[in-house]
Amino acid sequence: MVRPSSPPSFRLKAVLVLVAVVAFVVSPIWSPSFKGYDPTQFPNPVDAPAIQPAGWAFSIWSLIYLWLVAHALWGLLRHKDDAGWDRTRLPLLLSTGLGASWLVVATSMPWLATLQIWLMWALALWAMMRARDAGQPALCAGPIGLYTGWLTAASAVGTGVVLIGYNIGSEITVTLLMLCVVAAISLAIVLLARPPRTFAVAVIWALIGVIAANWGDGVVMLPASIFALALAAVAWRDLLPKAQAVGR
Repeated sequence: MVRPSSPPSFRLKAVLVLVAVVAFVVSPIWSPSFKGYDPTQFPNPVDAPAIQPAGWAFSIWSLIYLWLVAHALWGLLRHKDDAGWDRTRLPLLLSTGLGASWLVVATSMPWLATLQIWLMWALALWAMMRARDAGQPALCAGPIGLYTGWLTAASAVGTGVVLIGYNIGSEITVTLLMLCVVAAISLAIVLLARPPRTFAVAVIWALIGVIAANWGDGVVMLPASIFALALAAVAWRDLLPKAQAVGR
């Protein structure tokens, strides 16, 4: 049986999480301006790939940043000795630590940035799974769920843009494939892992962004809409009317 870490270790990790989150949040200041991959980075330049959400959808990062900072501060000030919160710290530290350099990598090596964001996602998922039973969901599991949900969509979007840019499949084929990847991963997580609902909110927000960016194109809009509605129905299935048993 593995013995839990000592309280001093808890406190050190709480400090390191705050440092990593702040570095992640301020990274756009020292990184080159990034509004998506530059089409000239690829052999097959596409100005607005169909898999990429509308620009306004990326405003969710403001909420993610603020909520993660609140999480890290509250965890340090009020839960530095809490074993439940401590279980989330190592994966969150690693994920946000990688995130602090992601913008720099993305502006020079899109393929490496794609691998990096999937690793960030896997670590965020690990943190989210550990946050489920930590207590105070609004400040513990909530922000980690929103972060993980957005990374779920962003990882697939980034992969799609890179595949299209390197001519590995047509734009529509890659877009539909990546939408299926997002839906499959998200539905599996919601059905099997009991994540905070903020996870589904972030994924649905990304899908709405894709729908808006492809307005009028039913080939993309229809599956994106179906996946968004299916994810909402599964995530909030406990609120749906339940069938009543009919006796004889």
